Formats: sequence, C-alpha cells, structure tokens
Amino acid sequence: MTAQLTAGQARRIALAAQGFLDPRPERATMRHLQRVIDRLQVVQIDSVNVVTRSQYLPFYSRLGPYDTALLDRARDGNGPRSRTPRRLVESWAHVASLIPPETWPFLGFRMARAVEDSWSRRVVREHPGVLERVRAVVRELGPLTAREVDGYVEHSEVHSRDNWGWNWSLVKECLEHLFWAGEIVSSGRNAQFERRYADPSFVLPSEVLARAPGQPDAPDLRESGLELMRRAVRAHGIGTAADLRDYFRLRQSMAGPALTELVRLGEVEQVAVRGWDQPAYLDAAARRPRAVETRALLSPFDSLVWERTRTERIFGFRYRIEIYVPEPQRVFGYYVLPFLWGDQLVGRVDVKADRAAGRLVVRRLHLEPGAPAGSRHALGEELVQLAGWLGLERVEDQS
Repeated sequence: MTAQLTAGQARRIALAAQGFLDPRPERATMRHLQRVIDRLQVVQIDSVNVVTRSQYLPFYSRLGPYDTALLDRARDGNGPRSRTPRRLVESWAHVASLIPPETWPFLGFRMARAVEDSWSRRVVREHPGVLERVRAVVRELGPLTAREVDGYVEHSEVHSRDNWGWNWSLVKECLEHLFWAGEIVSSGRNAQFERRYADPSFVLPSEVLARAPGQPDAPDLRESGLELMRRAVRAHGIGTAADLRDYFRLRQSMAGPALTELVRLGEVEQVAVRGWDQPAYLDAAARRPRAVETRALLSPFDSLVWERTRTERIFGFRYRIEIYVPEPQRVFGYYVLPFLWGDQLVGRVDVKADRAAGRLVVRRLHLEPGAPAGSRHALGEELVQLAGWLGLERVEDQS
C-alpha cells in the first residue's frame, strides 16, 4: 500500500532537506558553508546585483550573516592563480550554477551537446583558427578573463551579430563554446564578476579529471542520470518526478529510468501527498520534522523556490520573477524576495540595496492572505539583519 503524507509533512520534509532545520552558527566557518553545499548540490548563479549577487543569498538564508569571502574562496581557491582544490566549480547544471567538483563529470552528456548546438556549430565552422588560438592561450597562460584572452588573440571581427543579447566579442564566443563543451573551465570570478578561464587540470582534482568526458572512466548516460537524480532526491527530500528532473534539467529519457532504479534500490519511496495531483517520491533517508522554526528571505533563484509550480504546490505561494515585466504591469515588484517564516512563505518584499546612500530600500511589501500575526514584525527584523549583512546603515520603507 502506498504511504500517505499530509501536505504539511511534505512541506517540512522539503525544508529540512534544503537545510532550513540546521542550526545557524554564531559565526559561520567554511565547515558551515560546506554543510550548505552538501545539502543543495546546486547553487544558481545570476549577475543581477540589486541586493547582492544571487549566489550569495542561499548561504545567507540558511546560515544568517556570514562572510561572503568564504564563498569566494570555495569557488576561487586562494587567489587568481591558486591551485587550491575548489569546493565549488561552475557548470551548466540547473542553469549556470556552482556545483561540487565531483558532480562535474556527471554533466559530461551536456558538454557533449555543445557540438550539436547551432550556435556552437557556427563558431566551430566559421572561426576554427580563432577557436584553436583561444584554446591554446587559455591552456598555456590561464587563468584569464575574456578581455585578457582578447589581448593575446588576433582576429578581425570585433563583435558577433548573433550574440544572445550580450555584446560578446568573437573571443568571448569561443571561450563560452569551450566552457560549455568542458574543454576549459572557470577557475573563479574577479571583482567585476568576469569568469577566469583555465585548463581543467588547473582547477579539477585528478580523480575528477579521470572521469572527464572522453576518458575511459567517464560515466555513461545511465550512471550520470542515476547520480544526478540521487543528488536531486536528497536536495528535495520529496517531490514529483518533474520536480526532481528539473533540479539538473534532465530529459525524461535519463531521469525516468534513474528514478525507477532508485526506487528499486530502496533509496526512494513512492508516496501520495494529500492535495497533490501527482505521485510523490520520498528520499528514504529524509528527515521528517514535526515542526520548523526558521526565518529567511530567499533569493528569486534559491533552489527552494526556483521551480515555480512546485513552490505553488508545496506552499500555496504563486511566485513569478518580474524583472523582465514592464514596470506598469508588475504585480509585486522588480526584485522580489519571498519571506519564509516557520514552514510557510508568508510574504514577499521588493528590495534594493542603495549602497551610495547606505540604505536598504523597501519598495513594495506584501503579506500573504492569512499570514499569521507577527509576520510583518518578523519580516521587519529580517530586513534589518539583511541590511546589516550588506553593510548598509538602515532600512528605508517606501512601501
């Protein structure tokens, strides 16, 4: 007989899996940061800097105020030319993401798709000489940013006409193709958020390189699907097949057989959740808390909420990012952070860090219908803490 769970039980399991039951440290260390990495497995990268770069926020949401230099060191090692083992590397995982290095080989199937993409094929076909020169410069002289590589590579074309909306040079296009294909990697970012491109041997440990695409020990599609779905199940705690597949953006042809195998192995249990219209899959080792006591502002790209259908199903919270919506048509604002209190999303707030004036500006604030008493006060306290973490002197409520 299929086990039955209440919606509240499923919600609390999901929050526990995402690290919201772990105690916040008085002073976060790299050990605490690693705990979050182990929980999430994937941290989405985004360049929008309205509050702070989005990848810093998931750690703040789970640890409270922490030194962001810890995350920089986890991603960059001890400096631009450091060969210190990374705790996080960049890859196309969910989208552009930070992942543990040991996960990188399991995304080799995605790197292989680079040669199938029409944009990449055009770069390879039309600019083979520039591509080879770019590859050689990075391998010989990297880590280097795109601007630095540009200085070493002679070519006549300044900017591409087909550039995904970015003003990319031809060198940048070549770098991004090679990065997508796994032929080069990112060794970190500089203060301007530019990637530093490097040969994989500069960044990845030998045991990871031994499983790189093209190597004899590289994982095949079956193993990759199994390992990525295993990580997705642990990060979710519970979810539908579509939820789990979305975590690493896997095709059904990989995700479906992997999920079936995890059920067969006893690592995953198929269950029913009251109010869900689809079967759910439960991590057999998931914590099942009776209560959740936490308070957190969430990035729009936090893995707890990035799959909007799941967010609505679990929390009854309809959430859409409105950055690209014309201002008169926005419902909640430009850069809206959901507010988690207890085991519910009770509100949302459109905020902006005005660094020049030393203030965190609250442009709009909305509490959900039925938000419990004290929600606005709790949100206000969280905003004050957020401002302090960002080095801002005050919160200015313009809502």
